[in-house]
Amino acid sequence: MEEIIHPLDAKSDGLIESMKDPTSAEGMVFFHADEGKPLATPWQVALSRAILLSNIPIPEGHILDCACGSGIQIAAYSAIFKRPALGIELNPQRARASAVNFRNIFKSRGGDSTQLLQNSLFLAADGRDGKGAIEKFTNANGQQEVKIALLHLDPARPRNSRSHSLDEMKPRLGEIFEGWKSHLVETTSGPCILLDLSPRLSHLQRLEVEGVVDSYWPGIAKTWTWTSRGRGRVDRLALWLGGIANQQTPRRFVRISPDLKQQPFVFEGGLDLNSGEDIPDSSHRMPKRGEYVSILDSAFVECGLAKYWLSEQISEEKTYWVESTGRRPQIHHEEKLNLETESSKTLIQASGRVVEIFHQQLTAETVDSFVEQAIANDIKKVTIRTPLEPSLHPKIQGSFDRQLARRSGKRDGFIIQHPNSEMSMLCVIE
Repeated sequence: MEEIIHPLDAKSDGLIESMKDPTSAEGMVFFHADEGKPLATPWQVALSRAILLSNIPIPEGHILDCACGSGIQIAAYSAIFKRPALGIELNPQRARASAVNFRNIFKSRGGDSTQLLQNSLFLAADGRDGKGAIEKFTNANGQQEVKIALLHLDPARPRNSRSHSLDEMKPRLGEIFEGWKSHLVETTSGPCILLDLSPRLSHLQRLEVEGVVDSYWPGIAKTWTWTSRGRGRVDRLALWLGGIANQQTPRRFVRISPDLKQQPFVFEGGLDLNSGEDIPDSSHRMPKRGEYVSILDSAFVECGLAKYWLSEQISEEKTYWVESTGRRPQIHHEEKLNLETESSKTLIQASGRVVEIFHQQLTAETVDSFVEQAIANDIKKVTIRTPLEPSLHPKIQGSFDRQLARRSGKRDGFIIQHPNSEMSMLCVIE
């Protein structure tokens, strides 16, 4: 059953799924419905995206999210842009939760938001029906004409699945484009659209998405944006289109710091997706004492931009990719990495100078020989960054901690394994 919900009138009665968002500096509590919490966008991510998008002028009109879930992202847009919103959600309980969250976010942020709340509307309806939604909106708010300045779409996809096809998105991209194309404000670069897609999409599937988009807006500008909150994981993958994209910026990486006060790290550039994934080839170069080893954030490497950023930090001729895939992308380089900003430091899991090379793997039987070299190199603490069985890792780490605690070392270090051999390296952090 379709339902029209005004944010100022929305009731939270019966919305029993509520939770404080730990990424919200204001300590906001959001309502969810029908197990919507795992699907909701964290407030810090939603706000960071809205702030980044606010640097681009978008035309006058409403912000639309036609599968708005818990309403957190559309609220962030509306709060930052100072624009009214139209949120649509097929599930009536989620639609009501969205309207309640929308209102509560404005109340938490303070300021006079009455006009924005009055001009915003949420519908429990089919998000594919653009004409029907516009009619309901104009009838409910008494407006003659409604145009959509920005379309945001975060389609549902299978949960607990490492991969899925585009056809499993609900609603499908083509259905949304078909229903809303005539209602989107056109800029000189086309409409403003942001597609929030699954980070699990393969490179070929991303190209498939581009094909669907081009079938409606041939040659439209596209900027793929990877967002990570750390731990080498891509948390969000989005495609910015038309008026909010830049033909000269095909890729963008955004690293959001766990420190709520720290600005995100943003790096842009690279090649368009038709040129390939653009991930460096791994070499079989053996390690050398005295050179530096760095472990990069794997999410940064995955987006195809890491090598361009590195070329701005150290000489490309003296940098060797030993492992460019997996959880611990590894480079060896002759120059020390000197990172000036706190945000750029989040791109490096560890970086240090090789002081010892072992022609064996780190095991419970070999740990003592590793400890001996750590002591000889005045190391007080060693972090294990080599893959170990989960049950074995704390035992070996504990052995390092106990034996080094009895010494008076002054430096920190880490152990890493060479990916192409059984060699292990002891590195000192400088």
